[in-house]
Amino acid sequence: MTSRREFLKSAVTVPLAAGSLLETAHSDEPEFSLEYIVGSSMYGKLPIEDVLAETPKSGARYIDIWPNAHADHREQVEEMGLDRFEDLLDQYGVRLGMLTHYDLGPFKLQDEMKVLSRFGGEILIAGSRGSKQENLKSDVKKFVEELQPHIEAAEEHGVRIGIENHANALIESPDSLRIFADHIDSDHVGIALAPYHLPQDPALIAKIIEDIGPRLIHFYAWEHGLGSHKKMPKLLEMKQLPGYGELDFTPILGALKKIQYRGWTSIFMHPVPRGIPILPTAIEVTAAMNRSREYLEDCLTRT
Repeated sequence: MTSRREFLKSAVTVPLAAGSLLETAHSDEPEFSLEYIVGSSMYGKLPIEDVLAETPKSGARYIDIWPNAHADHREQVEEMGLDRFEDLLDQYGVRLGMLTHYDLGPFKLQDEMKVLSRFGGEILIAGSRGSKQENLKSDVKKFVEELQPHIEAAEEHGVRIGIENHANALIESPDSLRIFADHIDSDHVGIALAPYHLPQDPALIAKIIEDIGPRLIHFYAWEHGLGSHKKMPKLLEMKQLPGYGELDFTPILGALKKIQYRGWTSIFMHPVPRGIPILPTAIEVTAAMNRSREYLEDCLTRT
């Protein structure tokens, strides 16, 4: 197996790692499929080595590392050192794909760009900023202008910034997503789409995906279910997961197929409270994700 160091050495003349999201689709592309990435927060604050060991078992080759309070894996990586983390990635055949940092927000990501770039990763995820103050179009345009130096830094490091449509934020509503997509003029920033934060209408979500098209750089397979802020029986809490809840993902995956989406897909939910695994053990977490993955793959056969 090629080590991460050898892989990165062989890729020095390429702007991003092999299989980059920035590659142009060709007519001879293979049949559409979903490429999965594991959000480490699904495993709460379990040891990072346990999470990496489970990642390939969930049908994924890539990991998205989360910090406190949803997990503490970024802190675990810092404590063990980047060299040791690199060794663990090689040991389990996993690549670092993303770093999620709602704690830093979109304007404090530049140091983490260096870390992500070192590992050949591609996306830093954050929310936008406070909700609109006066006019949605002008507020979104101003936000894009404020992002510009950070977009330039992302280009310098060969990575991208993904802005999630988070609740109570400027980029939240369907209109804000469309306006944001229209104002982006760089491949180094895009939208991380979370259906959880949208009206639970499959046709509407599918239309948003078609409207934002190439500006979609990450997709959360995540529905609202009964929410994620109140304590409830675990079976009810897990209705956020595809196949556990009521949202029909078939039209949504059909839209991803229509735009030939080439980014990663996270099977995702939030536990209550934050920072715990979605289920008590790593094995149970992986099994739940695999159940959702089977559901998504079944939906895909019907598109």
